[in-house]
Amino acid sequence: MPSEQYYVQNENETYFITSTIVDWVDVFTRPVYRDIIVDSLKYCQASKGLDIYGWVLMSNHLHAIVEAREGFKLSDILRDFKKFTSKKIIEAIKQEPESRRDWLLYRFEYAGKFKTNVNNYKVWQDGNHAKECLTAKFMIEKLSYIHENPVRACIVEVPEHYLYSSARNYVGLKGLLDVKSIY
Repeated sequence: MPSEQYYVQNENETYFITSTIVDWVDVFTRPVYRDIIVDSLKYCQASKGLDIYGWVLMSNHLHAIVEAREGFKLSDILRDFKKFTSKKIIEAIKQEPESRRDWLLYRFEYAGKFKTNVNNYKVWQDGNHAKECLTAKFMIEKLSYIHENPVRACIVEVPEHYLYSSARNYVGLKGLLDVKSIY
């Protein structure tokens, strides 16, 4: 069981979170799965009180700097986000032309097999590796880390060229999600 440090402790504070797919499986290599995450984050922003300061979706994990607006709980938002996207990802794997279908379903079914709180498939690892943003310096460091992720992975040469990130927003381009600037 992950230690308490991986979970949100102060519901209305700003957190740097990392949500990771079980076994680090590269799910987000296809647009259909990435779009599930983007659409769900948009919904959480519009209807669940989520504010996003920065984000990046990599092949097997999501980094974000987030907080819950007044009257909402960040842990509830993250729980609902992971539960909903898990179901949608499994549905998409079953419906889309997917060469890795059997393997992906097996990995997610096996990951949930020994968990009493999982019915069929477990897509996300437990926890969100949540780190509270206690200082502006920490928040800016994490934003830079988020935006440099696709560069370090040799996907793009400059952060703003990566579509599934808030780096675009921070250089004046239209991003896939609206973000609150930390500058």
